Amino acid sequence: QVQLVESGGGLVQAGGSLKLSCAASGRTFRYGFMGWFRQAPGKEREFVAAIRNSAGTLYYADSVKARFTISRDNAKNTVSLQMNNLKPDDTAVYYCAATPLFLTSATMQLPSSYDYWGQGTQVTVSS
Repeated sequence: QVQLVESGGGLVQAGGSLKLSCAASGRTFRYGFMGWFRQAPGKEREFVAAIRNSAGTLYYADSVKARFTISRDNAKNTVSLQMNNLKPDDTAVYYCAATPLFLTSATMQLPSSYDYWGQGTQVTVSS
């Protein structure tokens, strides 16, 4: 089993920054993917960013590219999401997710591709 715990959410003004962290414990995966998703009220959960564990390759949704950065600290077994130039549309609950499987550029964007999820952390961006 894998346990994922997110932290770092909060309230920030538009244009500000936040850094989310996801601490993984239990079984860890040398391969597979770690990802961040978000879900706003009344909307479906959507892909934000992902990192391929073995190669360190990074992937981003177009809506956050050049503003968000995903990174991994293997020594601490954490995955972070640095969010800059935040916009009110970024307001959502952010979730960390993990899978031991290889994902394509299409399947990594699907919540159903991930086996493990954190409880989520709220990010609110005021205008």
